Order: sequence, then structure tokens, then C-alpha cells
Amino acid sequence: MTARSRQLRALILSAPLLTACRDVSSFSTGTGNRYVGPVVPADFVLSGIGSSVQLCLYLDADHLQDAPGNITSSDGTFHATPLRPIPQLWHDPLSTFSFGEGRLKNLLYVASTTAGDDVFVVVSLMQSGDIEVRLLRGAPTLPGDSGEAPAAPANIFAVFDLSRKTGPCSY
Repeated sequence: MTARSRQLRALILSAPLLTACRDVSSFSTGTGNRYVGPVVPADFVLSGIGSSVQLCLYLDADHLQDAPGNITSSDGTFHATPLRPIPQLWHDPLSTFSFGEGRLKNLLYVASTTAGDDVFVVVSLMQSGDIEVRLLRGAPTLPGDSGEAPAAPANIFAVFDLSRKTGPCSY
């Protein structure tokens, strides 16, 4: 066995230990709970989502890699929409991405809108026990674009501040 092979094997065997350092099981909603909250209505972080939209999240922290939960939005863009994990991501350094203070773990998923368009969903488990969710899709058209490409779905960028509540989503 080469030195590189031994290093790779040691890294693979230690990976579960690295992720186990932060127990996030308390973020599971379980039966009768959910995370819910409003979109941050600031124009500089909002595009493609109305300023009064609420988001509801059910999360199973024991299944972050295979069946993490679903989202529903008050405007109907999402309705019990499953968060879809990207399997390859869990074996890539991107799975450890970190930004900002106060985050225990950041997770990246994909969800389909009720219109069938895919949106990236960034779920940030906060040290406070709350959750931030960012929705993003596409980018605005640049001035001078020829417009020859097929029309893409509208740009989305939205940040939601969610806190734990009891009971089901009301929308």
C-alpha cells in the first residue's frame, strides 16, 4: 500500500468522526413540530419571491444525506416539496462549506417548485437553535445578452429566518 493510499484510507475512515463532532439531532422537527418564518424583505437579498412570503420546513436531522425533509411556502411556490440531497456532495469538500458567524452546519439541497423548476436550497443550522434557509436559482440577465438562449425561469434569491413552532404548516 502506497503512502498516498494510506493517507486516503485514513481520511475516509476519519470522515464520520469529523461530521460527528457537531450533533445536530436537536434540529429534527419530529411529529407535530416545524420551522416557520418570514422572508427577509430587504431588496438587496430578495428576488423572485414576494416580500410577505412565509416558509415552513420539516427536517429529519438523522437523514440529512438521504431524506432530510420538505418545504412549503405560503405563496404556493413549494408544497410539501422534498429537499433532494446531492449524493456526490457528501464526498466533496463543498459539503464542509461555511459562511458567517453562528452557524453549526450548512447544507445544500435542491427542491423543485410547483412549476417544475429546480432551486438550490441552503439550510443553515444556527447555534441559536433557529434555521436560516436561502433559496437561489439562476442569475439576472446581463445587459447586452443576445436573448438567443431559451427563456430561463426567473432569478430567485431569498433568505428566510425560521424558528421552531408546534403544529402543522397552516398553508
